[in-house]
Amino acid sequence: MNIYLVPLTTFAVAAGGTWLVRQYARSHNVLDVPNERSSHTLPTPRGGGAAIVLAMLLAILVLWSGQMLDTAAALAAVGAGSAVAVVGFIDDHRPLPARVRLAVHFGAAAWALYWTGLPQVWYVTLGSALPAAIGYPVTAVALVWLLNLYNFMDGIDGLAASEAVFVCAAASLILLTDGGGAPPMAMVLAAAALGFLLWNLPPASIFMGDVGSGFVGIMLGIIGLVEFEQSLANGAAWLILLAVFITDATVTLFRRWRSGVSVSTAHRTHAYQRLSRRFGSHRPVTLLVALVNLFWLLPLALLVQRGILGAAAGLAAAFLPLAAAAWLLGAGVQPTES
Repeated sequence: MNIYLVPLTTFAVAAGGTWLVRQYARSHNVLDVPNERSSHTLPTPRGGGAAIVLAMLLAILVLWSGQMLDTAAALAAVGAGSAVAVVGFIDDHRPLPARVRLAVHFGAAAWALYWTGLPQVWYVTLGSALPAAIGYPVTAVALVWLLNLYNFMDGIDGLAASEAVFVCAAASLILLTDGGGAPPMAMVLAAAALGFLLWNLPPASIFMGDVGSGFVGIMLGIIGLVEFEQSLANGAAWLILLAVFITDATVTLFRRWRSGVSVSTAHRTHAYQRLSRRFGSHRPVTLLVALVNLFWLLPLALLVQRGILGAAAGLAAAFLPLAAAAWLLGAGVQPTES
């Protein structure tokens, strides 16, 4: 089986599946109705991320059956991804308590780590003598944070889906041009997200929903564990590609926590949300993030992965300017305070 046929099929399944979910959501009134915390103005079908889930899980099974993905990686992705997707699907229809969602998220992270183990970067960076009793919880928290921040960043048209396409396609490109093979799971996640993106570009005709955003977040984490555990340079490059989402979500959460605001309360104070209100449109913000990704983060990730730039210097060059920009844009500050 040609490995490059799998992403093409995944794209088609995701695109067609999103159309079907959209029809279902419209006929069953599964709509995201605007409120004071929304960044959209019209009732819009939600839950389209279910098509990403279906397409991605089917692709993983095909990759595994064709011996293009090892059993441990497949079990990690299917088990953790399915758990996160199910709780997200339920939450899209009837909101669940935060403690229930977090319990499932940590269970999914633990499942993924059971099969993948700690990334090699952990030992290379911090030393093999460091006990796994510390490494596993820290890595689990990182996985849970990634899947939740992806949910937080899914607030305007096209942003979360285009980010997934960029990160996975860029990582595949970097490894291909280095003489290695493209990571199979990254390729199919890029294809699945692209199929959904056809319907989610501004103005979006369907939203991803928690079923999709949480699933994409945990899959990005697992891909990082499975495909980029061989060197510190690969791990740093992966983080650099995700820098826009990580900085915006982290600065926002920190600022809200520091001001005494409940971090679990819904809001629209992320930097990207404040920018969308300033521009009066989602499209310029999604385009701006794409430009930052392509012309700043991708070159940095490439330089780090090639060893031309040190990991610490590359991470600093990626994260510090973005964190400063998020802070200056008022990420985490209530509109009445700005």
